[in-house]
Amino acid sequence: MSGSSFEEEDESFEHTLLVVREVSVYKIPARTTSGGYKCGEWLQSDRIWSGRLRVVSCGDRCEVRLEDPATGDLFAACFIMPGQREQSVETVLDSSRYFVLKIEDGRGKHAFVGLGFNERNEAFDFNVALSDHEKYLKREHEKEAVAGEEGDESSIDINPVVNRRLKEGETIRINVKNKVASSSSTTGAIKLASTANKKAPAGIGGLLAPPPGGKLRSPLPPPPNDPAVAKISQKASLFNPPSETQKESSRRIGSPDPFSDLSSIEKSLPSSTAASNVGAKTNSASGWAAF
Repeated sequence: MSGSSFEEEDESFEHTLLVVREVSVYKIPARTTSGGYKCGEWLQSDRIWSGRLRVVSCGDRCEVRLEDPATGDLFAACFIMPGQREQSVETVLDSSRYFVLKIEDGRGKHAFVGLGFNERNEAFDFNVALSDHEKYLKREHEKEAVAGEEGDESSIDINPVVNRRLKEGETIRINVKNKVASSSSTTGAIKLASTANKKAPAGIGGLLAPPPGGKLRSPLPPPPNDPAVAKISQKASLFNPPSETQKESSRRIGSPDPFSDLSSIEKSLPSSTAASNVGAKTNSASGWAAF
């Protein structure tokens, strides 16, 4: 009794995937070739029923039910088992709005009828509903497989849990290395380097530092007639006008010195030979001997 009640609960659980208000069902001729069906061969006089279509998911099985829209009575049903969609619902070769359904009466008898939708979007939704049911079954099977693997892993515990908590009376000792010696050695090295620098004589081990101005002066003065020096002095005179003392000194230098030229005085003086002769005469006249 309990097993039958569970089966009834499973069968009573249904999920509606799609509802189309009006579809048409056709009586189709037998298929002569293995190429497929063509809806162009169906005549309007072959339409045998029109009503509501409902796609229902019942566990692993998907049902396409053709019902009366007024009363809800079932006209026919197509059962799609897992992995048998192509055998139960087949598309036609010349249109996307028509299909061929394999209907069953529940007692082992089946027949093939044509199914037509009025709009293309309704036919598209019909295909999507069937695909959603297949995806749902795939997800459920993956969940069951994962759950089974987890159950197998839980039965065999490779890494058991180890209690690593300290017991009463247990202590932990941590040894930390002292790094004072390294710091003292570095300070000693710095002191030695500083004393060595103090004892080293100046000018040994490198060149002398340049003067504070950054320019090295030449030990010899430039030549007096250097054109570069003349240009520099001219520029300096333009930017720095001479003071009163400088003007006075330049005037003195430029004025003629009466004692600078002694040539006229030398001409007026007697020559040295004449002076010597006059001296000799005077000396001889006075009675002095001339040497």
